[in-house]
Amino acid sequence: MATSSRLLVTSRTLSVSRVHESAATSPTGSVGRVRIVGLLATAEKNALVGRPSLSCGGGRGILGGGVIALRIPVSGKVDFAAGSGRRAGGCCKASLDALIFDCDGVILESEDLHRRAYNLTFEHFNVKCGSKQVHWDTEFYDVLQNTIGGGKPKMRWYFARNGWPTSSLFETAPESEAEQSTLIDALQDWKTEKYKDLIRSGAPRPGVLELMDEARSMGIKLAVCSAATKSSVVFCLTNLLGKERFEQLDCFLAGDDVKHKKPDPSIYKVAAEKLGASPGRCLVVEDSVIGLQAALGAGMTCVISYTSSTSKQDFAGASASYPNLGGVSLNELIKVVDAAPAVL
Repeated sequence: MATSSRLLVTSRTLSVSRVHESAATSPTGSVGRVRIVGLLATAEKNALVGRPSLSCGGGRGILGGGVIALRIPVSGKVDFAAGSGRRAGGCCKASLDALIFDCDGVILESEDLHRRAYNLTFEHFNVKCGSKQVHWDTEFYDVLQNTIGGGKPKMRWYFARNGWPTSSLFETAPESEAEQSTLIDALQDWKTEKYKDLIRSGAPRPGVLELMDEARSMGIKLAVCSAATKSSVVFCLTNLLGKERFEQLDCFLAGDDVKHKKPDPSIYKVAAEKLGASPGRCLVVEDSVIGLQAALGAGMTCVISYTSSTSKQDFAGASASYPNLGGVSLNELIKVVDAAPAVL
């Protein structure tokens, strides 16, 4: 019976050569999956129990960072546990092409910051439906933000049901579509600036940065798709991820980039096109039913990282659900994609 061993890979591009350890798996003697985390470059050699093995060369697989995949001979003490890795040109390939994050609620637990920014905006412009000052309390906003995606659609939905408001921008309630759009645009622009003021003290939710770094090191593409306005999301990401991580994203889409907002799947369909990725090999991290519906509608696998305001939602269709991403490894998420039913 085969026993486990270590696959040693050295890198020739680092100033000091180092050895990185991994495991090789295969049900029949071919490489199923080799997982090496770290920014390693072209592999020089490897050894199994002190014995050199053969290098297959050609192509890049799950190793990422320029590491060439290695073919492990059946002989030698290697744990050939059955795996779901796919072979292409003699190399291992992850079943995950792209990891896609929503922003609000996933990268930042931001719901209450948005609510406070809206209320500051309504107060600043003296927005009233009838004689009542518009104010969204926590209970109402939890329902609203889980029903309607995007800031402008939220206000349109609210005003359509409560009457278009008077304000310091319009002494009488706007009646034409053009006037209503002008009001919504002005309120959203001011709200976005107030949100930026509030977000400066924010921090990313647990596990987000670690997963992003792990995916980057493994050559898996990264994207962020948010229903919020682009200026708001850019500010959020550059502050929470850092400029370098933000600029390394393979795709970034905001609500301004698509005609229809979540739960419409447009934003994820566009992301797949821009990433050059098959939807069935993309994994989306969302926090709400709206985002889940958008991801599933695009033919993608979706996991939930819920917040206090979304924890009671019915996440039927999600492949996994977590209170946050702290302690969740990329390998675990790859297994989720492997186990997800095929989208026909």
